[in-house]
Amino acid sequence: MTVTGAAVLRTYATDEALLSRVLVPYKDHCRYLLTAEVSALADGLARAKGTFAIPESCYIDDTGHLNAVEVNIAYNQIMYYLVAKSVKEGLLTGLQSWTLEDFWGHQLPDILIARFASRFQRPVDPRDFHGEMELRSLDRRSPGGKPLLMATTTYRYGDAQGGRCDGDATLAFVNFT
Repeated sequence: MTVTGAAVLRTYATDEALLSRVLVPYKDHCRYLLTAEVSALADGLARAKGTFAIPESCYIDDTGHLNAVEVNIAYNQIMYYLVAKSVKEGLLTGLQSWTLEDFWGHQLPDILIARFASRFQRPVDPRDFHGEMELRSLDRRSPGGKPLLMATTTYRYGDAQGGRCDGDATLAFVNFT
């Protein structure tokens, strides 16, 4: 399941310690991302492939399928991991000056979802699904003199039964230096 065909330079297996740290802000029953493999792409960007499990919805009775709220939470988790691993390994053009300490300080207050869209083609089993997220572009801007990094992303989720959901999101890294 590949979102785009950009050439992969190197792939990093799940960094268990980093994944655990990325998920610290989430309540225990809302930690859906189980594994995440990050690939450095030839264009200075990166993608992550992950496995997820949502044993029980954190806010609603069982719907029997992945829903929009859970898609957003799963996206947040794989996105945070992708950014953290990319910072750790120096993968992303535009974030080379960041350290992991910078990431931890910016993770919740300064990495914003500016736009989020989902398309559900077939129901996805929330108890066992896989997903992929790709950073497609990173653009530095300075509106009003304050530096800002905008990122376009795509994502896709699926399961063994052919369930499918995909979409795109725009991220804003504010208070970016």
